[in-house]
Amino acid sequence: MVFSELTFLYYFLPIVMVIYFFLPTKGRNILIFITGLIFYAWGEPFYVFIMLLSTAIDYTAGRLMDRWDDDNSKRKKCLLVSVCMNVGLLAIFKYSDFITDNINALIGSDITNPVLSLNKLLNDLFDFGLNEKQVDLPIGISFFTFQSMSYTIDLYLKKIKVQKSFINFASYVSLFPQIVAGPIVRYSEVADELEERTVNLSKINCGVSMFVRGLSKKILLANNIGMIWTEIKAMDYSQISASVAWLGILAFTFQIYYDFSGYSDMAIGLGKMLGFDFPKNFDHPYISQSISEFWRRWHITMGSWFKSYVYIPLGGSRCSALKTYRNLIIVWALTGLWHGASWNFVLWGLYFGVLVIIERIGWGKILEKLPSPARIIYTFVLVVFGWVLFDTDTIGDAASYFAAMFGAGNGAAANSGYALYVISQNIPLIAACVLLAGGLGSRLIDYCSRKYPKGAAAVSVPLKTAALLICTCYLADAAYNPFMYFRF
Repeated sequence: MVFSELTFLYYFLPIVMVIYFFLPTKGRNILIFITGLIFYAWGEPFYVFIMLLSTAIDYTAGRLMDRWDDDNSKRKKCLLVSVCMNVGLLAIFKYSDFITDNINALIGSDITNPVLSLNKLLNDLFDFGLNEKQVDLPIGISFFTFQSMSYTIDLYLKKIKVQKSFINFASYVSLFPQIVAGPIVRYSEVADELEERTVNLSKINCGVSMFVRGLSKKILLANNIGMIWTEIKAMDYSQISASVAWLGILAFTFQIYYDFSGYSDMAIGLGKMLGFDFPKNFDHPYISQSISEFWRRWHITMGSWFKSYVYIPLGGSRCSALKTYRNLIIVWALTGLWHGASWNFVLWGLYFGVLVIIERIGWGKILEKLPSPARIIYTFVLVVFGWVLFDTDTIGDAASYFAAMFGAGNGAAANSGYALYVISQNIPLIAACVLLAGGLGSRLIDYCSRKYPKGAAAVSVPLKTAALLICTCYLADAAYNPFMYFRF
């Protein structure tokens, strides 16, 4: 999703919502399905067929599991087809280049990615215009495949009932508010709402508030603080000072938070306008007092998915200590790989896995004895180190950036004043990023709502209107700038 899709929301969503309110639930689901396809095709015209394929196979697997309810062997085969298909789509479109490159590097071969050969054949036959140099990643594939798998897995475990309506199931997979970047909504969380849901002024008002808040995070905070990181990331890491290196990665730290949590807020807000209650995805993670707590507050729905469908089936923490640590390492390696097909992401995941294990072994109890500010600083600094691995292109780049952060760069004299200059030019922006990440905004809103409910309600509409107008002005002037998690 890029700003063209934001244009879709601005210009087409009001029309969709007006039609939506006058339709019965069945008609609303058809509208959601059609709108979801248009919304996805807006950014990925060809790969919308991949999403439809995933939807059709998982729906069919579900109906067959229901038909063979007393035959566990057949039900298991249906589940395996569903899981293998979804994992296979990820392997083909997200990891095939990574796998091929690593095989070539390991054995010194020159194997061509078979997907690229297929792209060339399709281009020759039908002139599809597919990329023949690298496999393009369908936007949001990691999100909609995980959502769809949650349905077939829970159905196999008999935690939910089968969805017999293809339109209802397809509308779940193609829910346009969160189809491309989460939160990851499990079928069980919206099963009842797919059948019957209520849309009223209270939900619409709450949804608009969430949407405007998320849009403001993205446009006013993430985009602007991200400009600092974009400039520093393009520099020669061996020629930057420690102050510049720290400024850059701190800018990215706030950029990714406001970008991703901003989209999640927008998705949750849009969901409320449609009558759905999507789960919370962020809870002020930068005030966490341990790494374990950070991951209970950051991308909550992803952590919950891996816990339910990977960690617990492996045995979770119900087995020996060594097996528990093994389970954690597997989960965190997969978490890193889920984010992207590179060794940087794998190391990023393992880095947090090791930190979580260290806290479980005993360090966590020692942390509890420290003052709260010390624990917050400890957690925040370790998270910042993790973001270096996350957003540098290679392990070598990450090592060079770490070196610059600790003063090993050669350009301290040449750019010693750069960091101070950038900070002085962006004091209001930086202050807003820090204070709002610390929960000041939420606490202020809660306080005013409790202490002055009438006054808070009175200023709510003009504040939301002003924020929406300011964001619209920024968008009108903005260059291409997609949400960061769309590439995952």
